[in-house]
Amino acid sequence: MSQVFTYTVKSISFDENYLPSDNTRITTNFANLARGESRQENLRNTLRMINNRFNNLAQWDNPKGDRYSVEVDIVSFDMDIEGNGTNFPIIEVLKTTIVDHKNNQRIDGIVGNSFSSYVRDYDFSVLLLDHNKNQEKFSLPENFGDLHGKLFKSVVNSEVYKAHFAKQPVICLSVSSSRTYYRTENEHPVLGVEYRQDEFSLTDQYFEKMGLRVRYFMPKNSAAPLAFYFSGDLLSDYTDLELIATISTMETFQKIYRPEIYNANSAAAQCYQPRLNHQDHSLTQIVYDREERSQLAVKQGKFTEEQFIKPYKDTLDQWAAHYAL
Repeated sequence: MSQVFTYTVKSISFDENYLPSDNTRITTNFANLARGESRQENLRNTLRMINNRFNNLAQWDNPKGDRYSVEVDIVSFDMDIEGNGTNFPIIEVLKTTIVDHKNNQRIDGIVGNSFSSYVRDYDFSVLLLDHNKNQEKFSLPENFGDLHGKLFKSVVNSEVYKAHFAKQPVICLSVSSSRTYYRTENEHPVLGVEYRQDEFSLTDQYFEKMGLRVRYFMPKNSAAPLAFYFSGDLLSDYTDLELIATISTMETFQKIYRPEIYNANSAAAQCYQPRLNHQDHSLTQIVYDREERSQLAVKQGKFTEEQFIKPYKDTLDQWAAHYAL
């Protein structure tokens, strides 16, 4: 019983005309930008930041800093649980494409980058909170993240994924404000200086159940390290341009959503603990409501519980018990 679910994949361009679909989580970085009166200006400024950062990192044979631009597509995977055409949006990621204007060439970038999941909303904003209500000491529910991890592996190993994407995904997220990171002597020409930590965060453990390991790198001219989650060899499986597209895209989002960390006015020191109350930082021209975003995560987690976890519990439990790669 290795595969009972059917997946479909959809793609939409993230450009200045982007409008979120009904199935897109509103808390997702890109969807959150495309709301309100300033939506088009937000999107235009975000894309400009991505392109500027890409050219800043891809300086070779690029004297004017305008050789490349990055196109971003939002890729959604829907799951048909019962084979009756009723789909649940299971995962949403970003796919980059690099446009080389000098050679008039389009180059595939990495799929992944951002990571959006309704089931993760349920795990963190409903299940985990309910489990720790009135508890003196924080703990994890039994088998926390197991179902989500198997669902992710099932998508990535599906024929649908392999038909559309040649390489495994790389997810790029913010470092955790609950951990301390230590600079190492290891430096990559694109990813930058590597950092390490003594103890994995809850997010790191959660992504490990998805089959993803983590390494932390601070690219040149960055203010803080980024967390890269991957399944193969991050340093040899991807080209420099592929990595630069991921850095420029995700660092731009982090500057908007985590300015205290990624738009700080001084770079991370040798021993670094990210702080969301760090005052010495600059704001981008793109503003969002962080409090609203956390409230929506709870709302969308409860939606997942009602529409996915509860009605299909027996099917999901049986599938997860037998699932193996």
